[in-house]
Amino acid sequence: MQYTIVSEIPGRIRVNLAGIVPDADAEPLRVALEKAPTIESARVYARIGSVALTYNAADPAARDAALNWLGLVDAAAVDAARADCAGMVAPSTDALLLNIAELVGFHYARRWFLPAPIRAAWTVWSYRKFLAAGLRSLVNGRLDVPVLDAAAVGISFAKGDFLTAGSTMFLLNIGEALEDYTKARSQHELIYSLLAMPETARRIEAGEEVGVPASDLAEGDLIVVRTGMPVCVDGTVERGRAMVNQAALTGEPLAVERVEGDSVFAGTACEDGEIFVRVTSGAGNTKLRSIVSMVEQSEGLKSSVQGRRERLADAIVPWNFLLAGAVALTTRSLVKTSAALMVDYSCALKLTSSISVLAAMSQSARAGFTVKGSRHFEQLAAADTIVFDKTGTLTAATPQLADVLAFAGWTQEEVLRFSACLEEHFPHPVARAVVHAAEARGLEHRERHAEVEYVVAHGIASSLDGKRVVIGSKHFVMEDEHVDVPASVAEKIDESARGLSTLYLAVNGELVGALLISDPIKPGVAEAIGTLRKLGFEHIVMLTGDNEAAAARIAADAGITEFAANLLPEDKHNYVAHLREQGRRVVMVGDGVNDSPSLSAADVGVAMGNGTAIAREVADVTLNRGDLCSLVALRRLSMELMERMDVTFREVIGFNSTLLALGIAGAIAPQTSSLLHNTSTVFFSMRDSRAYAM
Repeated sequence: MQYTIVSEIPGRIRVNLAGIVPDADAEPLRVALEKAPTIESARVYARIGSVALTYNAADPAARDAALNWLGLVDAAAVDAARADCAGMVAPSTDALLLNIAELVGFHYARRWFLPAPIRAAWTVWSYRKFLAAGLRSLVNGRLDVPVLDAAAVGISFAKGDFLTAGSTMFLLNIGEALEDYTKARSQHELIYSLLAMPETARRIEAGEEVGVPASDLAEGDLIVVRTGMPVCVDGTVERGRAMVNQAALTGEPLAVERVEGDSVFAGTACEDGEIFVRVTSGAGNTKLRSIVSMVEQSEGLKSSVQGRRERLADAIVPWNFLLAGAVALTTRSLVKTSAALMVDYSCALKLTSSISVLAAMSQSARAGFTVKGSRHFEQLAAADTIVFDKTGTLTAATPQLADVLAFAGWTQEEVLRFSACLEEHFPHPVARAVVHAAEARGLEHRERHAEVEYVVAHGIASSLDGKRVVIGSKHFVMEDEHVDVPASVAEKIDESARGLSTLYLAVNGELVGALLISDPIKPGVAEAIGTLRKLGFEHIVMLTGDNEAAAARIAADAGITEFAANLLPEDKHNYVAHLREQGRRVVMVGDGVNDSPSLSAADVGVAMGNGTAIAREVADVTLNRGDLCSLVALRRLSMELMERMDVTFREVIGFNSTLLALGIAGAIAPQTSSLLHNTSTVFFSMRDSRAYAM
């Protein structure tokens, strides 16, 4: 890359490049330059083709090394860096100010220094952009804002008033620049807020499995993905077999099988099985891609309020023309007719609604919850019923083993050791409690069993020395697997459980052990439930696959009066569906694979961040901190968003209607109407981008 040194001080040097830098290349060029170990930071001034480099002044070789690197950066290096910053290009305030300064400077330079004929010719030439946009809309059968703008400017030409035409186009260009910047800034803040959310992965290092931040993964790493876990990178399956849910990428609700040689992609999740994946693209790029995709797709998940107002904004435009026609017929004044065309409701209503939602999504991300579209804010604000799963949602994510019961000649150590051997394959909180208890007692285990089968919301099935082995809920072991439990054994388990959760272990149709799990309620749950009730949730329910006694204890501690126990996933789904059939607006909160059907059935599905990837993919909202305080904040934010949109709607309609009336009455000139209209649109948008109280 060719350059000329303009100025330098110790630690900083500024150079001019051979020409200007296209806006699309500014951020990739900065990223390419900052890859140099000696360049601490780089700043690209695209419009004037200048770059400022900061380096370590204490290193005598740093300056020359930085300049050498600058000389080596070419188009290929910029293109390579583009993948590292796709979607991250921040709307530059400097670029906005330069753009406005350019518009203002050229406008007044033409007015002051060009002869009138040349100035008129330039004004006509500048009109081509507005005329083309208006004609495109008409060809497509639309009467919208571009047609209004073209007509308003065209009336000035019809009057022979080139000065007014030029001033009107100047104001429209200023307004467009400010509106584009405001919306781009809101989208950029949202993307960066989402990027800051942590993800983890299980990387294989020297044959051992190690938990690492997903951002640390690099091309060539080997990771393992099991049932309920996310696929956080793009990669190729090296071994194993799994059913992978790709709904977030393809929209296809059914999982697809992935085996050796198949590709898997970030943003998907493992529904069942285990695969070892060789990373083909770093986590930073793939996470960014999925986030940008989510932000783009959120436009298709607009709330009904937002959608209605945007449709209303478009529907008003033909009435602008009707009003302008009526003014022209009654006043015979082109000035007043132009005033009727200079003010529209569409830009302000569409932009302020979009900015309000983007601000809410961005603040949600910073506060620790992800919302996939404004539709879900509206539904959260309007909901009157909230349904909670128990384990991992209301109770702690780290339940503990309270006791082990052994039968049929087995010892407690044998029951715990073998149970841990089975449960270690699955990420459920109860499974982790069993595994951790075995580790704490020094009970090492090796896999003597065959491949395990995970039966969602029931338990695990495998075989040992040719005998069928099952571990799981009472329903699964006794009813589905038909394991006969003597009355005396059942009585002993019930007496020992005393409201604890119970796992049953059976071999070849005979019960050999029971594991009692204490599952304490999370701190702050009762307070959060009380606050949610005050915020308008009239109906609060807890659903669980656990036994009646354990469910009653947790419900009492949480302050929930209605609950249902011993439920299968389809039972939870049916329960939620029945509530909706009654006319209730339902929020469902869960964390596991077994909660996915009911999350889908609710008006709004909310997944706890410490839960499985499947639940997070299916859900409309994810609480990344895994506590219910986030849910309280989200309810408040949703209600405030709806109120903010209502207030802004009334103000936009009122202010612009006033401008129309004043313009038609001749109290203000069309240029003044345009200036005030565009200024108010930017003002409302900037105001609606402010933080929510929550």
